[in-house]
Amino acid sequence: MAELKARRGAQDLFWDQSFAISRRLRAEHPDVDLAAVGLSQVFDWVVALPDFADDAELCNEGLLAAIYQDWYEELDAA
Repeated sequence: MAELKARRGAQDLFWDQSFAISRRLRAEHPDVDLAAVGLSQVFDWVVALPDFADDAELCNEGLLAAIYQDWYEELDAA
């Protein structure tokens, strides 16, 4: 855990930052229809973010669902 915290930069994104990741995805894919997006697509987009610094192997469905939900709620609030 200490090694992970030491690697974190000011802009780096990690799986436990679902809100920050969802905001970045919204910026990267502003016109996407979330109803047509599956969790596997969310995974692909997250690991492709240039500032994503976590291990892709640590991902699970719950993390992806949290990112998706935060993204949906941001769109709904806008």
